[in-house]
Amino acid sequence: AYFDCFSGASGDMILGACLGAGLAIDDLRKDLAGLRIEGYQLEATPVRKQGFAATQFDIQLDPAAHKPHRHLKHIREIVEASSLPQRVRDRALDIFTRLAEAEAAVHGTAVEKVHFHEVGAIDSIVDIVGVAVGFDLLGADLIISSSVPTGRGQVKIDHGICTVPTPGTVELLKGIPLVDVPVEAELTTPTGAAFLSTLVHRFG
Repeated sequence: AYFDCFSGASGDMILGACLGAGLAIDDLRKDLAGLRIEGYQLEATPVRKQGFAATQFDIQLDPAAHKPHRHLKHIREIVEASSLPQRVRDRALDIFTRLAEAEAAVHGTAVEKVHFHEVGAIDSIVDIVGVAVGFDLLGADLIISSSVPTGRGQVKIDHGICTVPTPGTVELLKGIPLVDVPVEAELTTPTGAAFLSTLVHRFG
């Protein structure tokens, strides 16, 4: 599999690309049901972007669903208690661990003390586990990526206003080749950066 990150990377972008590459939405729904978490629906819509056919992936959340801030151990408990294959669980937990390590580094704390804010929410859990499921079902044994654009400007996160790329994204992209794309937006999210830094075997 080759990531052509001409406009960055995020969870919904990568899952949309997996669906466009042949992953069946019903297979994704079936496997994610093994997480045994509720309060969401998956939507995949054919769209046209700048004249090109694409797949828009979206997670619709139930407004009444509980939205706790979780630690890595809570995420690990959810994933390990699932009925997903062990290789999928391992890949998903590798991504969550990379995120926790990056957050711990930028906040000056221990990995197990990191509060997952955005990433601990249902949609982010489904994003991350969904990507692990998707690449398993697609049978992608070798993953290569282009250089990665981060975008520019500022973005509002739980901690306030941050410069793009945010500190967590910077930490995750250390050692990964970047490319400058003059767009005032957050093109690569922390989740997208975690996918690339965990899943990709080489860049070029």
